[in-house]
Amino acid sequence: MKEDSAHKLTIAFDAKRAYLNYRGLGNYSRNLLAQLAHYDSEARYLLCTPQDKGLFPQLNREPFERIMPQGLWNLVPSVWRRMGIPAALRDKHVDIYHGLSQELPEGIERLGCKTVVTMHDAIFMRYPQLYSAAYRHSFIRRNESACRRADLIIAISEQTKRDFMSFFGVEESRIRVVYQGCNERYWLPVSEAQQHEVAETYQLPKAFVLSVGALEERKNQVRLIEAMANARIDLPLVLVGRGNAQQVQRLRQTAQQKGVQLQIIDNVRTEHLPAIYHAAAVFAYPSLFEGFGIPILEAARCGTPIITSFGTCFEEIAGEGALYVNPTDAGAIGEALRITLLNDRQTQQRVEQAKTNTEKFRAEKIAQSMMAAYRSLL
Repeated sequence: MKEDSAHKLTIAFDAKRAYLNYRGLGNYSRNLLAQLAHYDSEARYLLCTPQDKGLFPQLNREPFERIMPQGLWNLVPSVWRRMGIPAALRDKHVDIYHGLSQELPEGIERLGCKTVVTMHDAIFMRYPQLYSAAYRHSFIRRNESACRRADLIIAISEQTKRDFMSFFGVEESRIRVVYQGCNERYWLPVSEAQQHEVAETYQLPKAFVLSVGALEERKNQVRLIEAMANARIDLPLVLVGRGNAQQVQRLRQTAQQKGVQLQIIDNVRTEHLPAIYHAAAVFAYPSLFEGFGIPILEAARCGTPIITSFGTCFEEIAGEGALYVNPTDAGAIGEALRITLLNDRQTQQRVEQAKTNTEKFRAEKIAQSMMAAYRSLL
């Protein structure tokens, strides 16, 4: 459908995770929606969600319109998300439907609109042992279906683009990289008063190693603890994130056995996180694999020295502004921590290079890139 002066571009989204998820996919969805609404408020944005628990009231303000199950669909909201969304959008004159989390609803083609799907990562293909067989089977099937039916596939990094070309046979002409960004608060200064208040709130040490992310095997926090012990890094480790009881217990036991002082904070308010980054002596993110790695971008914006893994998308984010290590080598991680904590001229140069590299992730650039992708279909 071609736009004209009387028609507003109407884009519908699978917004389940925007409404219900605090982690990566939720942050991606909310950030993108905010960026689009700010830089192109003339478009119509229809947000399809099976539930709304009132967690993010900003999603229920203009220019957003919430679309939810009606009638008997309320009894099976998860099925509505997979099958009922097309009927709910039938009279909305949708130009583009965008699945924000690697899947498209069945029958979306009946709307006659163009379809877009964001692919975040193919970790379930690279590390199948991290997922149950049932989950992998179901998710692979949904990814295959979305890749086959979408008019355009958005990859959040060049790494993800390569993975979906390799694992799912997506033609390069059908996939476009549009980076994700981070919350706009990371482009604002953090005062000393704010840092002091946040440090008091969470009882932060005066100096510490920081890692931010879900507490799970893939994030590699156990090996980070081992690295700190081996390198005799005499600083506490602060982990910001949530995990299941078994993983939390494993982290605490490892830290106790290795003599590393560990603080886990699982209830950080989003607006407090920039001050925590600012307070850290170094940010360590030795994750085995990610589709993007928002915490690296956040740390770079806050001027925190970064240690992270080589051979993934992380080099796209920090450029030459990080020390890159083999995430399976505790010795290499420890040595990188030791070098970074010297806080010499090279460390400061890397901090400046990382911050410079973040300019390509500004909200305006991401919104413009995504809108250009949408309009290329019309």
